[in-house]
Amino acid sequence: MAMTIPQTMRASQWSTIKGGIEKNLRVNTSAKLPKNANSLPADHTLVKVAYTTPNPIDSKQTNRYNPGRRAISRLPNSYKLPLSVLVYYLGGLTREMSPKVAESFPFLLSKPATPCLDFSGTVVATTLAHLKPGELVFGKTEPPAFGALGEYVVVGKAGCVPVPNGVSLKQAACVGVTGLTSYQCIAPYVKAGDKVFINGGSGGTGTFGIQIAKALGCHVTTTCSGPNVELCKSLGADEVIDYRSNDVLSTLKRSGKQYDLFYDTVWASPALYWNSQHYLKPSARFVTIAGSPSIGTVVELLKVFLWPTMLGGGQRKFVFHTAASKAADYEAIAKMMAEGKVKAVIEKEFKLEQADQAFAHLKSGRTKGKLLVHVGGE
Repeated sequence: MAMTIPQTMRASQWSTIKGGIEKNLRVNTSAKLPKNANSLPADHTLVKVAYTTPNPIDSKQTNRYNPGRRAISRLPNSYKLPLSVLVYYLGGLTREMSPKVAESFPFLLSKPATPCLDFSGTVVATTLAHLKPGELVFGKTEPPAFGALGEYVVVGKAGCVPVPNGVSLKQAACVGVTGLTSYQCIAPYVKAGDKVFINGGSGGTGTFGIQIAKALGCHVTTTCSGPNVELCKSLGADEVIDYRSNDVLSTLKRSGKQYDLFYDTVWASPALYWNSQHYLKPSARFVTIAGSPSIGTVVELLKVFLWPTMLGGGQRKFVFHTAASKAADYEAIAKMMAEGKVKAVIEKEFKLEQADQAFAHLKSGRTKGKLLVHVGGE
């Protein structure tokens, strides 16, 4: 039997992004329920949210519809990836440079808007046969829906799986974007015994990345600042490079080691890719998820994709990854967590009324692991 659904909910929302999302979040005690909450489509679930965690993508929640992405999907495969990256970064650049542009087009934006993708909570109602009301679940919603900073979210089949026994809702809430991203950037490309280099090991994706790679049987080298070295070692990193004391590229060249995968969570310097032949095996991949929304980033990434190897372009396979919800991947991560091989590193917890503080802390770029927001309780 489905649980009772209220007429409204509590949610932390914004109506303007001027000055940054962290300066504009307000708790709305009578927010509208998510679309289709009372009439779920096939393969969807209504979840009462217990916890959520903010991610950088939440700060860029503006466009409700992106016709550029739809047009790109119709192009030949050889054009899709570089153009997708171009749209992604130019979109971010536009938002960073002129937030008023997004605010001036109400048909692109539903306001007030509720950010956050990651969630853990309880099934209220579902059209999925394998889930039932009262069951604990976790995962993420999909842009442009977001919504997990509210008490209720409607989630598709691919982004909603059961919380395994022995894993808390707090831990499960942190997996949504960063855990999934790291799994998808590592698992498809490695086997036990491989050497993995993770550039940026102390943030949300990095802390999950270290543990996932170790759970898969890999040797892990990572980078972080001095104060976070012990954290990375405690998560299983075999070697840690303090990037403030050592130039990462020079260290890689001097080491003489050949890695099977380079997982870049920060895109701090394109020189790392252009010189990847010095430290990556010929069959290895350079996988990145990051980069600031700037003209420089766009130019560098287009050079990576379009500059032929024979004319001095990159010597190793380059992969730009954006996480896509996949239930099987979430289930694999859940199994690792249930077995005690992977855990979320939670630096700090916030109440719903303090969501603005969580976003401000995230924006500082100094977060160790994840920040947890208590939305509705367990």
